[in-house]
Amino acid sequence: MTIYSGYDRFAWVYNRHWGQGFAQQVLPILENLVLRHLPAKARILDLCCGTGQLARALLALGYQVTGLDGSEEMLHFARENAPGAEFIAADARSFKLPDVYHAVVSTFDSLNHIMSLEELTDVFHNVYAALREGGRFFFDLNMEEGYKATWHDSFGIVEDDLVCVVRSNYNSEERTAQFDATVFFLQEGWQRSDVTLVQKCYSEAEVRSALEIAGFTDIRAYAHDEQRGVEELTREAERAFFVCQKPVKANSG
Repeated sequence: MTIYSGYDRFAWVYNRHWGQGFAQQVLPILENLVLRHLPAKARILDLCCGTGQLARALLALGYQVTGLDGSEEMLHFARENAPGAEFIAADARSFKLPDVYHAVVSTFDSLNHIMSLEELTDVFHNVYAALREGGRFFFDLNMEEGYKATWHDSFGIVEDDLVCVVRSNYNSEERTAQFDATVFFLQEGWQRSDVTLVQKCYSEAEVRSALEIAGFTDIRAYAHDEQRGVEELTREAERAFFVCQKPVKANSG
């Protein structure tokens, strides 16, 4: 299977303008739903780790962190941002790791880039195999209301060494979204890079079913409100936060 490398040409801009902001937003939610249940110095796999800002925050809290991403360029920045972590270039759909992790986390709608339910189920199987018994899996997804609310516009970033124009749209019939970025950046003269990224919208029922097929139990889905904090997921939520667990086998001895 080809390693997902769609972010290679966007990594420099992502590192500067996206990675840190969402890491700060998601960390309190992650602490509430997962981290407070983990032992000290727990091993955490940051799946689709991007440019490593969340890995850096988890290291600062004393966890042992492994980051995995399909983009070598994103990992280049991740190694600079979180030098104390281990980083692996691999695809979420096909990675194989030993069952040593207390938790696996995947944030900033990374798994929306998995474009079929079959492949999403493959990801969940791989995560299940990498978790210790009782380990927790936390991830977020853009939901349909989020695509309808925000994926229909354009915006730009203009700096001395960077110009970035982003256009996005959502196809409600196919439940697919597209993100197009045209980037001009100053590195040994002005250079241009054009990037197209696509995402798939999944329903809560589809995600729950895929998690159950992979073997997960205690599946919970939440939304987050800036005033009210973590709350049960509703149809109006723009982003969902899923938490589930790899069950502990009964002692047969």
